[in-house]
Amino acid sequence: MSETAGQFDLERLLSDALRPIEPPENLATRMETTLSSIAAQAAAELSSWADELSEGELEALRDPRNWVRPVAAAAAGGAAAGALVLVGLSRKRSARRGGGRLGPLDLWR
Repeated sequence: MSETAGQFDLERLLSDALRPIEPPENLATRMETTLSSIAAQAAAELSSWADELSEGELEALRDPRNWVRPVAAAAAGGAAAGALVLVGLSRKRSARRGGGRLGPLDLWR
């Protein structure tokens, strides 16, 4: 095998390996469904925690170990809601531009 043939094979292999892959058609819908579910579960967790507090467990607020559930739920819900907004913005801009693919920085242009 000559050097030029080996170089050609390497270039072909790299171009095959680095070819862009289109995401599935329903990826955005699946992401929205999953993120909405996470946000709803986080809201339900915060609601149940607030119900427990209204039942007279206000003394329990003084112990920082009891803050883990609401902080984790708020963080998960906030992250899911933020990602949901970004997915919605991306879909809106994609539809406005005729369905072309957008990069992450295109959301702010």
